[in-house]
Amino acid sequence: MQPAMMMFSSKYWARRGFSLDSALPEERPGGLTINRSSSGKNEDKKGNKGNGKGESVSEGGKTAVVFSLKNEVGGLVKALRLFQEKHVSMVHIESRKSKRRNSEVEIFVDCDCSKKEFNELIQLLKFQTNIVSLNPPENIWTDEEDLDCVPWFPRKISELDKCSQRVLMYGSELDADHPGFKDNVYRQRRKYFVDVAMSYKYGQPIPRVEYTAEEIKTWGVVFRELSKLYPTHACREYLKNFPLLTKYCGYREDNVPQLEDVSIFLKERSGFTVRPVAGYLSPRDFLAGLAYRVFHCTQYVRHGSDPLYTPEPDTCHELLGHVPLLADPKFAQFSQEIGLASLGASDEDVQKLATCYFFTIEFGLCKQEGQLRAYGAGLLSSIGELKHALSDKAKVKTFDPKTTCLQECLITTFQEAYFVSESFEEAKEKMRDFAKSINRPFSVYFNPYTQSIEILKDTRSIENVVQDLRSDLNTSMTSSLLLQKGSSLLADFWEMFCDEMTDSTPTFTRLPKHKQLAHILHCWTFPSTGICNAPSKP
Repeated sequence: MQPAMMMFSSKYWARRGFSLDSALPEERPGGLTINRSSSGKNEDKKGNKGNGKGESVSEGGKTAVVFSLKNEVGGLVKALRLFQEKHVSMVHIESRKSKRRNSEVEIFVDCDCSKKEFNELIQLLKFQTNIVSLNPPENIWTDEEDLDCVPWFPRKISELDKCSQRVLMYGSELDADHPGFKDNVYRQRRKYFVDVAMSYKYGQPIPRVEYTAEEIKTWGVVFRELSKLYPTHACREYLKNFPLLTKYCGYREDNVPQLEDVSIFLKERSGFTVRPVAGYLSPRDFLAGLAYRVFHCTQYVRHGSDPLYTPEPDTCHELLGHVPLLADPKFAQFSQEIGLASLGASDEDVQKLATCYFFTIEFGLCKQEGQLRAYGAGLLSSIGELKHALSDKAKVKTFDPKTTCLQECLITTFQEAYFVSESFEEAKEKMRDFAKSINRPFSVYFNPYTQSIEILKDTRSIENVVQDLRSDLNTSMTSSLLLQKGSSLLADFWEMFCDEMTDSTPTFTRLPKHKQLAHILHCWTFPSTGICNAPSKP
């Protein structure tokens, strides 16, 4: 990037009525939109601004796009070449240092093009850059787009497709100290898993993988050794769900479970699902998935030369460490709330949340029956560290997000300290209090019906959510009252039934209980039929 391109004129943006993140046009009373011609003159029009080709871009002439790219020589040239290929005229271009990552720059381009050209351009840009903000050709506006300087986050669950593509390290990009660095067969196998993950889109079934004999053997070693420790080291919630995974998802020493089976199981238990990912995600992208109760899960198996060690999360870590607890509703809620707190937060706050996540969901301890038990996935998938964390050698502190977020996270060695909570509920409440310290100009609400994020920043948006919650509460209260009345009625039915039963009704007593109760309800509703055709008591 040339030094001149790093100059950023805030006066120009303010004069145009744009922010770099929102790229919104300035509005005037009466619905007029101020559009700029290529000569820089203002044109106040109610209609569209022509593009010189007899075709308007859209109602409102929204043609600005903001994208980020790495600050390296030739990066901008490659991106701008796409504009030339799609015959998109650039009216104005500026750059500034990215507020999200120090190694990137953000580029603003004001375009003059047709709707078709604009859409084609955006599709190409997505493969070479990160789209920060753009002006939809359909001129679809929402109040939330007025938020300035807020990092992008997915507003609907399908937008997690974008997050899962931004992998920091994957495939053959293994460090020199990685056990599989010199194994070309293993590296080719990793590329296969990269292709599977990068091709996956929301709503598709997760592709089933035919694991090799070597991979199954490696999984088997990890599964066998960890299974010996779980009864004395894992928390009760883990021990409750692990047998269910054996029954419904094929958790066995000689079988690597399929993510599709695991995802279906989790959906029924806690509402969580999993989706394949090629490797490491940034903390922001990973936590965004949790906000939707989606867990990004690797499918590759660690290198077989050292089954008890992996420098990165593999499917053994995901399936044995994370999945059993994601099936617990309280733990699932705890995980989701960390994700929700990260949406739109600053890089500094996201890092604090990621550290709290690391020392709870990855390396957390809890107290049960007066004993320390592990619930962190990093512990539950590591034989050596699981033993260490529950030994007298480990340093254990009380979990407090305000201090925990300052603790250094260690990757290749045991942690210097572990943090303990009395329960998931206690940890969740502490995280809720901590989330209040995050400086955002809005709050967020996850709509489970549309699987989307709603922005709460004004009275109207809050009233809409309150109305939905009130409706749900009324339904719950009605159901509770019906349940109470139903229980009382069933008790009366049973007493009446016992009074009228005689030895002349042996067939009825052999019926299953649920059919007996159904018959009692029917006879109570239609008393003329009698109860079980039994004679009345004298």
